[in-house]
Amino acid sequence: MTMQDTQHTTEEQLITMTPAATTVIANLLQQRNIPDYYLRVFVSGGGCSGLQYGMAFEAQPQEYDKVVMIDNVRVVIDPTSIIYLQGAVIDFVDGLIGGGFRIDNPNAVSSCGCGTSFKPKSDSAESTSSGCGSGSCCSSY
Repeated sequence: MTMQDTQHTTEEQLITMTPAATTVIANLLQQRNIPDYYLRVFVSGGGCSGLQYGMAFEAQPQEYDKVVMIDNVRVVIDPTSIIYLQGAVIDFVDGLIGGGFRIDNPNAVSSCGCGTSFKPKSDSAESTSSGCGSGSCCSSY
């Protein structure tokens, strides 16, 4: 399944998530016996392209988080991360080499080769290289 296949949209078009991604997340919540937890999607400094994506399970959202439902998955995004994630698509790719969560982000001018870090459009640097040529920054979520 690719990101071009049917996607499930959050309110206000904050992010979208493919059916493959929602299925994997729902299964992880069940396997870990935390079905009432939220999936936090965030952006933090680091990675080979300047910013990196992160995902974690949390029991409760924080005070200023935006909470959205995608199928039966409750997603929380902090106000700063919303700036960088608006319109992004979360997908899950299962492959023999390099499977895992991928984020297709319209706010990125370049991304790490493995898709875990990116350079935002608002970054003043002119470089648009894909970075991470050696794969040294690449890791799964």
